[in-house]
Amino acid sequence: MNETLLAEWWRGAAIYQIYPRSFLDANGDGIGDLAGITQRLDYVASLGVDAVWISPFFTSPMADFGYDVADYRDVDPSFGTLADFDALVARAHDLGLRVTIDLVFAHTSDKHAWFSESRADAVNAKHDWYVWSDPKPDGTPPNNWQSVFGGPAWTWDARRRQYYYHQFLKEQPQLNVHNPDVQDALLDVVRFWLARGVDGFRFDALNHAMFDPRLRDNGVAPDNGTPRGRSFDYQDRKRSQNHPGVVDFIECIRKVCDEKGAVFSVAEIGGAGLVPLMKAYTAGEGRLSSAYSFDFLYANELTPACVKAALAQWSGRAGRDGKAEGWPSWAFDNHDAPRSVSRWCAGASAAEMDRFARAEIMLLAALRGNIFVFQGQELGLEQDDIPFHLLKDPEAIANWPLTLSRDGVRTPMPWADEPLGGFTKGTPWLPLSAKNTARGVAVQQADPASLLNWTRHVLGLRRGSQTLRTGALGRCSARGDLLSFDRIGDEEVIHCAFNLGLDDIALKAPLEGEVMLTVNGATSAMLPPRGAIFVRHPIV
Repeated sequence: MNETLLAEWWRGAAIYQIYPRSFLDANGDGIGDLAGITQRLDYVASLGVDAVWISPFFTSPMADFGYDVADYRDVDPSFGTLADFDALVARAHDLGLRVTIDLVFAHTSDKHAWFSESRADAVNAKHDWYVWSDPKPDGTPPNNWQSVFGGPAWTWDARRRQYYYHQFLKEQPQLNVHNPDVQDALLDVVRFWLARGVDGFRFDALNHAMFDPRLRDNGVAPDNGTPRGRSFDYQDRKRSQNHPGVVDFIECIRKVCDEKGAVFSVAEIGGAGLVPLMKAYTAGEGRLSSAYSFDFLYANELTPACVKAALAQWSGRAGRDGKAEGWPSWAFDNHDAPRSVSRWCAGASAAEMDRFARAEIMLLAALRGNIFVFQGQELGLEQDDIPFHLLKDPEAIANWPLTLSRDGVRTPMPWADEPLGGFTKGTPWLPLSAKNTARGVAVQQADPASLLNWTRHVLGLRRGSQTLRTGALGRCSARGDLLSFDRIGDEEVIHCAFNLGLDDIALKAPLEGEVMLTVNGATSAMLPPRGAIFVRHPIV
């Protein structure tokens, strides 16, 4: 195989996200674990994906379910052991799957040994590994910064008689990534997991890793008419995140990754209007491989105009500085966003949701960039409604009922049509719904016409097509409910057309060429509701 393709295995890859707490419980305690993931890697490989992304499994008190890390170099007992992780990596590699893990470098848990030392006094070796500041003369916090989860982003600590900064929960103190010693410690974490065979990293909330060192107030965000349920939403946040110094740290991360070679790195950059930052984090050959887009994850509708606008942001051309443009990554579902079929087909029948989901996976497979499939998306799972007394999500609890619970997308994976979905023999940490267990893997495996088997077919087609994986994006058109664009390879063009609406669309000129794939009755001349088609022809 071409050495460049080996070194860039990730370019155009389909990556399956696993939320370990909810994937499969192997020991009967109601919580998914690493051994459970290993048991089902054959299933993951059968989908035609290239890699898995495993959400945090590190030692944690679970205030934010693993995104509050107490030890970057060990596995939380609820998920297993380092030996379990090593077995997972070995099995994945045997199946031809790469392993990507989630690293959280903006903050730790307040139970991390680093924070325990830092908070002891203002003169110890780690006194400035976190963000500490004196109060104002009246005892109030040093500035007006607000937490993502609501309320002030500062908590008083009596030991140091200072405030510490936290962009999320108070149990997630902010690391001072401006500090070179902190950077070195984090880079050593990267080396630790590379040595255990990891093939890539997703860097969580990376644009939150640095801040204005002068701790100046944030300004006021303009009112765009969207209801604001959190105090965080009232600020422009230019001082509390998105510091340009993150780019220098990213270049250090890339150098460490390059020591191993063929390592995938993707930045999560949360917030609106941050495409320029995403491009800065991925520009040229010395930064991250890709940036994870939120264009679709919080979109209320999937429209041709929305898709065209998102794709137009990543032309593939070099930037003004001459550096090659980074590579985008796309997702319709993840662990923080409501299930896409529930967002985009609210109130629709199960049959209509199925038709939509079939067209949706075709669209995802046609996009230029990496694509992420969240566990259960291949089954057409709906968002579950978790009552308040069963909520686990700290953000939803704090902002109830204005914040949609993330628990509804994190409910356990249904492997069979039974009350516990084949997920556990114990009491599941979140309840499973009958509507989703009815879509369980065992049910759909047995049906050749199921959404699961359709997803396998579509992802297999993408995997076998260099044009769909890495080809250029050609003309893109959005007219009403009709979306069409081209993927251009070295020797062929693939025309992709989608009817995202509920009325028939007759194409003005029939698509000419070999029909590669069609769904919901689409033809080269007519697209019924949710109809989609791929047609290819050689370049002459």
